[in-house]
Amino acid sequence: MPKLKTNRGAAKRFKKTGSGKIKRRRSNSSHILTKKSTKRKRRLRSSTLIDKADLKKVRKLIPY
Repeated sequence: MPKLKTNRGAAKRFKKTGSGKIKRRRSNSSHILTKKSTKRKRRLRSSTLIDKADLKKVRKLIPY
């Protein structure tokens, strides 16, 4: 069986945790920040885990 290629775009966006879960950055945090509340912007700084529904698709993109 040939080796699988990693999707380089996905590799830059997602990281695997030690337990095998996949971490991602939150969206809406790069521009138009003036109208967003401080509380919302602070929450956007932290990373989060990807949803269970997307897990299978993302695992296929970053197999290693």
